[in-house]
Amino acid sequence: MTGTGDHAGVPFSRIRIRAAALVFCGNDVALIRRDRARSTHYTPPGGNVEDGEDLRQALHRELAEELGLDAEQAEGGDLLWVIDQRVTRPGPTPPPRKLHLIHRLHITPRIRATLAKFEQDELPDGSLETGVIEWVDYRTTAGLPLFPPIGPALAALPDPRAAPARTALEAVTDENYTWV
Repeated sequence: MTGTGDHAGVPFSRIRIRAAALVFCGNDVALIRRDRARSTHYTPPGGNVEDGEDLRQALHRELAEELGLDAEQAEGGDLLWVIDQRVTRPGPTPPPRKLHLIHRLHITPRIRATLAKFEQDELPDGSLETGVIEWVDYRTTAGLPLFPPIGPALAALPDPRAAPARTALEAVTDENYTWV
């Protein structure tokens, strides 16, 4: 049996799972806007599942951390999309392969009014990056710089509760995505 260090420098030799959610309030969906020096991009609230952590618990933890949402107060929670990410990224460590599990939740305007407006994300150097929670009409997301790139599939839903045409979206690779 080989140790984990044997593949430490090989891209995609590790697999991470990211649990995220599209949190809807009517036609609006919560996205986190990250403004960087050379770009702006959006992501659905969520984060990496920790070793040994239950997927649902990870999703609930991330929604509490990023939005201040008690997921038990939301309706739904079904798995909407799965995206396989194999994208080279800048930085000193080789990129992991990441499986994005995108869930769908619905909340009321009363709950929305209590949620966070900003989110703090810890960077590898220990500093914090502030993200802005934006509520965007889901039908306008096709042109947003959204990662993973789910904007066209999201905008194509006939309504926020509609079943998706397919649950496995196109893999994100260096051939079809450039890291920003």
